[in-house]
Parts: sequence; C-alpha cells; structure tokens
Amino acid sequence: MKHLFLSGAALFALALLSGCGGSSSVTPTRAVLKITNNDLTPLLNGYHYENWVLVGGKALPAGKFNINASGQIVNLDGTVVTNGEFATGKELTGATSVVVTIEPTGDTDTVPAKTHIVAGDISGNAASLTIGHPMALGNSFAAATGGFILATPTDGDNTNENSGIWFLKLDGGPKQGLTLPTLPAGWKYEGWTVIAGKPISTGRFTTPTTADESAPFSGTSPGPAFPGEDFLRNAPAGLTFPADVRGGKAVISIEPDSDDSPLPFELKPLVGDIPAAAVDHTNLPLGNNASVFPSASAQLL
Repeated sequence: MKHLFLSGAALFALALLSGCGGSSSVTPTRAVLKITNNDLTPLLNGYHYENWVLVGGKALPAGKFNINASGQIVNLDGTVVTNGEFATGKELTGATSVVVTIEPTGDTDTVPAKTHIVAGDISGNAASLTIGHPMALGNSFAAATGGFILATPTDGDNTNENSGIWFLKLDGGPKQGLTLPTLPAGWKYEGWTVIAGKPISTGRFTTPTTADESAPFSGTSPGPAFPGEDFLRNAPAGLTFPADVRGGKAVISIEPDSDDSPLPFELKPLVGDIPAAAVDHTNLPLGNNASVFPSASAQLL
C-alpha cells in the first residue's frame, strides 16, 4: 500500500526520501494544523484520512481523522476533533504544503499512502486543498467528457439489447467514448450503472481505450475492447438478470486502490441519465460532474 506516486509530486517524493527527522527539545512556535472540511465524506471499514505537512524538505504526519455522518472531522475513535485542530508537537514554521491521504485500516507507519486526495500550497499560513493540486490527483477533471451506448454484445445475438452498457461511441464502428486524464498511482476509474436504485459496477479500468478488469455479469461471447458490461447472469441479491438498465444512471467514478467500500466513491467526474425511452446502439451523453468535487482548507496555528 505504501508507495508514493511521483507524477506531479517531486517535492513530496524528496520529502519522503529525507524522512521525518528526529525529535527536538525546543518548544515549537507553530505546531497546530487546523483543517476545515468542505466536502470530504466518511471513509468506511477502518480506512481514514491523514494530514501531512511538508516542512524543510520533510513530510511530517499531522493527524489521522475521519468524517462522521454530520460532516464533522472526528478522531478514529469517533470523537469530534475540537475546531478541527491537530496538535502535532512539531515545528510547522516554514511549511510549504499540506497533503491529505487515504490510509488503510490498521495503518501505523509514518509513510504517506499513495492515495493523495487533496493538497495545497501554504501562503500566509493557510492553504486551499483541492484534488487538482499536483501532489493530489493533479487534475480538476473539468475537461472530462464521455458517452455510452446500450447493447449486449456478449450474448451473441440481438436480444436483451437494453441490458448492457458500454462506454464507447458508434461512429462507423466502436470508438473511444470517454476522454479522461491519466490517473496517478493509487487510483483507478470504475464504471457503474444504477439498476432499480442499486449501483452495479461495470468494472475498473485505467484507460478508456481497453476493456476493463472484470466481466462477472456478461455472457460468453467477447465484448468490445472498451469499458462496459452486459447484465445477463450472476445477478446480485435483489436483482434479476437480464435487467433493462433504461431509466437508471450511468456513472464513471474515481476509486482509491485499495478501496474502502464496494460502493461508488465520492469522486464521480461523469454522470448521465439513461432515458426510459433510450434506443439501443445509439450514442448517449454523460455530463461533467467535477464542479462538486471535494475540497478542504488548512491553517497553521
């Protein structure tokens, strides 16, 4: 789990290589990191967030936390972090950046996980933390676009054509249907469709120009070399396949790798309705959803 991605994060990589430094008997003059949560959501199954502050070329751990159902910042035992303030016991004067990572259950080390969710540069002892910062995902996803079709190519005939969704476009043949930036290490894309109110994965992928990683519900015939899924067999509890996906939703999410939950993560750059009267083998659009991506604020006290 503990490998730092280097793309767009050279300074943070150097900080890790230099270690966290030894203890000091000098009382710090600025040792508290205050985090204000704007949009981060609860992590499940023991996963949690952790703050890191870059000081003098060293990455200093600055508090583990989670978010409760009310949006409050809480300790790992569920108690509220008063004013969102973490007493680090370390001298933070001269800090240059703050990074928040997603850490796995049972994490005890002092090395950041590779899943950096938000980060920001410090100016005047404050920082705005976003996913677009180079030390986080490195892109705002505002330019992400995409679409999909309904079809069931893996059953080998022309039946049940509204029981499959493929993230491609038909333009003289199957072509790339998603325009998405390359993700840093620690993250993967995942397709979803919502059937009878339940989000069902169509598979994880790192590039929109190849097939995704799994096809548990598809038939036995080959599918196209793009992300997607036919919902023909092995239905999850509460559903019956083949399932007509019309009237539901199509979603592309960005998932931590490894993941805290089998449900869609909060980062959903592309979302689209599947019209109840949708026609199979017709290009359908996804809308950009990046304007609601999470952010946070940090302050050194």
